[in-house]
Amino acid sequence: MAIRTFTETRDTTFGNNLVMYTTWSGLLNGDSGTPYSMPGFADRAFQITGVFGVGGSISIEGSLNGTSYIVLTDPQGNALTKTAAAIEQISEIVKFIRPNVTAGDGTTNLTVSLIARKP
Repeated sequence: MAIRTFTETRDTTFGNNLVMYTTWSGLLNGDSGTPYSMPGFADRAFQITGVFGVGGSISIEGSLNGTSYIVLTDPQGNALTKTAAAIEQISEIVKFIRPNVTAGDGTTNLTVSLIARKP
């Protein structure tokens, strides 16, 4: 189990820093992502791509304290745990967000891309 670091890019297309792109790649079975702190971003969505492998599953988790992580939900109240490629919005405002690969096999290799926008 490894903790994968993220890369981040600010969208300065319009001369501001209102949009942030964050990506965790190379997420294997048992890996989690380095938590990303983003309490000032109100609108957040993510995309999961890659190979899930046999029984592959990934959750998008959040925390207010950086220690205890809970699976976040979409606007309909569904847990953000996925077994196939997806794009979803995140309902909760939390201080930290991270992906967590909870199942899979030796072929599991996922990428999570997060976009966040300040109000």
